[in-house]
Amino acid sequence: MYDVVLLTLDSGRDAPGGGCGSGGACCGGADEAAEAQPAERCETPRVPVLACADALTARGARVETVTAHSDAEIDEVLARLDGPVRPDGLTWPDPDTKTRLVVATATDGQLRAVLRRLVRRYAPPPSRRPADLPDNRTVPDLPPIGVLPLDPARSGTARDLAAQLGLPRDPAAVADAVLDGTVRRLDLLRNDGGSVTLDGALLGAADETGRPLHWRARVEVDDKVLSHGEDPIMACAIGNAGGYARLNDVTLLAEPDPTDGQVEVAVAVPVVTRSALGRKRVRLEVRRARGRAVAVVPRDEKVPFLDDGVEGELNRKRSWWTEPGAWAVWTA
Repeated sequence: MYDVVLLTLDSGRDAPGGGCGSGGACCGGADEAAEAQPAERCETPRVPVLACADALTARGARVETVTAHSDAEIDEVLARLDGPVRPDGLTWPDPDTKTRLVVATATDGQLRAVLRRLVRRYAPPPSRRPADLPDNRTVPDLPPIGVLPLDPARSGTARDLAAQLGLPRDPAAVADAVLDGTVRRLDLLRNDGGSVTLDGALLGAADETGRPLHWRARVEVDDKVLSHGEDPIMACAIGNAGGYARLNDVTLLAEPDPTDGQVEVAVAVPVVTRSALGRKRVRLEVRRARGRAVAVVPRDEKVPFLDDGVEGELNRKRSWWTEPGAWAVWTA
């Protein structure tokens, strides 16, 4: 018999810009002090959560539903996945745990919030790196997570990460996957800002009419330079999966794959050419590279970006690197 925790993150009652996963500390924002200020709010579990809980209970699982209002409350849930005390004193996930975690997600940013806390919990400090940690990783195998999309129908054309991965969306199917399914391990992007990326990041912005605003930055993937910092960049996509593979009618990422151990990066740069008659023409040049890590050094004061759907601004160097197979989901 399994103990299953159905974790929902406080959505701020669907208020724009509120709650875990929409730009606050729970999503890797800078204001860690917000962790100590949980919202004074009582939420009733949403229908998909109740349906999943009923399906799990019918299968004999012991189910608890939890709504977390802060990083600290997420951490209380994740502590149930800890393994036995190690001789080196490190907090480590239990590979044989009978506790299974299901995260109910309204956005990819909410799922990222939970993975961010998992990494913070289990990543050892560099000075205490254990011998049993894979050479190409800074974190151990993180416990698999069941993903319960709170929009099972997923109306519209946007594809969240669950849709990209082909994960079940029906609450009963999610329950079956968690109890009887298989573990699918996926790559994780960590960054030097202390957060993680599951799907990808898109750097750049547009004006009020939708026209891209040009910006400049040095963009380097391993030892390949996509921009030295002088080119006017229209957009830069950093992809683990394919959420930012296209920008309007432009293909940025050619083959993003969250299981290949690499990050794919694309930079879109407008290039001016002249015809035989001397007329100026502007074409869009997309430069791509794949590798273990990417570094972006902005030349402009602030570069807006989306990271797993969460807004931010880049005003100094930021590096992302791949943790192959570091996290996992339950799938049918």
